[in-house]
Amino acid sequence: MYPQGELTELARRKETVRRRIADHREQCAEAAAVAGRPLRWIDTALDLWRQFGPLAQLAAVPLGAAAFKGRSSGSSIFRTVLRWAPSVIGAFSAFRQAKQK
Repeated sequence: MYPQGELTELARRKETVRRRIADHREQCAEAAAVAGRPLRWIDTALDLWRQFGPLAQLAAVPLGAAAFKGRSSGSSIFRTVLRWAPSVIGAFSAFRQAKQK
């Protein structure tokens, strides 16, 4: 059908096309890795927040109470709420988790 020279030329061109495709795949993979970096950073930050979020919430209430302690001497209801809020929030979240199981 085809002379041997044309078959050899077609095989050479085919190999050239395959190399170019492989090069483009590598370039696309590198570009995707660079483009995905901010998403990985966000994912890592969300994982850290999920790990330390409850601790941060528990620490925020006493810190807030300490900040307002010197400023408002007559607000005993506010101080009471701030003092009991971590326990109440913990009890509600434990109840919610037990209800979900």
